[in-house]
Amino acid sequence: MTPLTEPTLSAAPAVPAYRLPQRVTLPRVIRSEWTKLRSLPSTLWLLLTTVVLVIGGGLLAALLQLSSLPRGHAAIAAFDPTGLSLTGVGLAELTAGALGVLLVTGEYGTGQIKLTFTAVPRRLPMLWGKTVAMVLAVLTVSVAATLTAFFATQAILAPHHLSTTLGHPGVARAVIGSALFLTAVALLGLAMGAVLRNTAGAICTLFGVLYGLTIAVGFLPGHISDEIRNYLPENVGSRLASVHLPAGALGPWTGFGLFCLYTVAVLGLAAWLLRRRDA
Repeated sequence: MTPLTEPTLSAAPAVPAYRLPQRVTLPRVIRSEWTKLRSLPSTLWLLLTTVVLVIGGGLLAALLQLSSLPRGHAAIAAFDPTGLSLTGVGLAELTAGALGVLLVTGEYGTGQIKLTFTAVPRRLPMLWGKTVAMVLAVLTVSVAATLTAFFATQAILAPHHLSTTLGHPGVARAVIGSALFLTAVALLGLAMGAVLRNTAGAICTLFGVLYGLTIAVGFLPGHISDEIRNYLPENVGSRLASVHLPAGALGPWTGFGLFCLYTVAVLGLAAWLLRRRDA
């Protein structure tokens, strides 16, 4: 009898080592941050909620308006169909800002930020990569949502001869400006998250800056309150999303530029702290 022998296993071919130089570049970091952003369930839910709030808010406002349509020449002239269609933008600020915060603080909460800093030791490219990825995502979704809300709302108002079009003065600027404003709020949230590195603290601070300051200033005497309100973040940023501006208010692009200046200042602080603090 011949002894049984085990079959000979062929050795797996050796995988050649990757010999090309590997460098951390901004495009690679952006692609990495984009992969993180679209793979997080919280990101997808917050983007979806933003769309629902923008479109649903406009549709609900239009349907409610049908029960009390403006009558008379003066009431019709004062009616703002564009502002009605963008009613949900104010609510969507909450989800857009929270998205920006979570994009940073989520990694600190799970400890993944240490791996990120190991892969990107210079750190600042990580911040710029998150910024670019988030701006692209929020701006794309917000433009689609505001345009959908506008056209759907105008379709409801059209049978009652109260609708408007993008060709009217200030309308296109308000619709697209709403998307720009939501993107800027998300960017401010990202900057707050990078500064505070705590989800609850950053979200509370963000909403305090957007809404708390406006409420607090309202307790001041009338003329002082009106003067300060013109320069508060929420008021100056939302000017771009308005067709009709109150008397004495900053222009739409001037106000939005001031809001962007506030955001850049906080983002600059975040970049400075990122280089000087431990993970």
